[in-house]
Amino acid sequence: MKIAIANDVAMAAEALRRVVASTAEHQVLWIARTGAEAVRMCADNRPDLILMDLNMPELDGVEATRQIMEHSPCAILVVTGRPQDNVNQVFRALGAGALDVTATPVLQGQPGGDAELLAKIRTMDKLIRHSGGSQAMAPRPAANGHAHGHGHHGADGPVPVTALLAIGASTGGPMAVSKMLAGWTPPRGCAIVVVQHIDQHFADNFARWLGEQLDMPVRAAEEGDELAAGTVLVAKSNDHLTLDQNYRLRYDANPKEYAYRPSVDVFFHCVAQLWKGEAIGVLLTGMGRDGAEGLLAMRRAGHTTIAQDQASSAVYGMPRAAADLDAAQMVLPLMKIGPVLRSTLGSR
Repeated sequence: MKIAIANDVAMAAEALRRVVASTAEHQVLWIARTGAEAVRMCADNRPDLILMDLNMPELDGVEATRQIMEHSPCAILVVTGRPQDNVNQVFRALGAGALDVTATPVLQGQPGGDAELLAKIRTMDKLIRHSGGSQAMAPRPAANGHAHGHGHHGADGPVPVTALLAIGASTGGPMAVSKMLAGWTPPRGCAIVVVQHIDQHFADNFARWLGEQLDMPVRAAEEGDELAAGTVLVAKSNDHLTLDQNYRLRYDANPKEYAYRPSVDVFFHCVAQLWKGEAIGVLLTGMGRDGAEGLLAMRRAGHTTIAQDQASSAVYGMPRAAADLDAAQMVLPLMKIGPVLRSTLGSR
């Protein structure tokens, strides 16, 4: 892969250059010292992947990501000093179209940093190949029966879960999920599960950040959790989130060969096979094809299925794959999905 580096700190840029140069299969295409330089260089000589810092002069990494995704889109991995200290900036960059985030390895003394970055780059390589290369990241043009999960404890004990909203997202997903659910209090008995492609070390931060945007509790799903009415549960591991026959959430390393981890397809297939109550599947912006076949399985099982439209997607990969399979009953702009959820599921 041809890899570019955007980082204004010479030592950090050199650490990244060494990591990339240590492999036979990747080469450093160019190094930009500012966000504006990265935008210009990307337009002149587009790489397969950019390792993008957040804090740079002229343009920060968020604005540089936004401009690159608009004019000369390619895969972008946010690589920054302490991602956990820049949560809002990280999610703005992910909202602008960055694929993932990881910490910058240092020249000496951080064991495992190089291996972690190389593992991320390998995953990006797989995703890019699965998606048909950077050209797939085209810029945007100007129910049934009753289920028995448990939810919030009301005056009469736990609220049984009778409806499930299953959401899958990737590139641009954090902002899309927060906009879609903003201002909504789900109706009594409705549980929400989000499978967002995000680094497992950052999933707890994602749950906290999403909780700050919404009028309902959000937490990372732990192994064995029951679905909870009125609560958003977020997948938190690089293993796949699944649903068992007792409607408990589990994590499973298989299928191991999936490039997408956690996989939206795996969770949607579980809902299609096992969930007996009302369910809605929503597939949002993202690179690749993950979630399309699972959404089709949900549709065939009689559940409502929705995909985000091209104009409102940061990357129209996953929703396009769903539309191509006729997996989505509705293909809607992001701002129309929330109202459809409210009218279909109701709200308090």
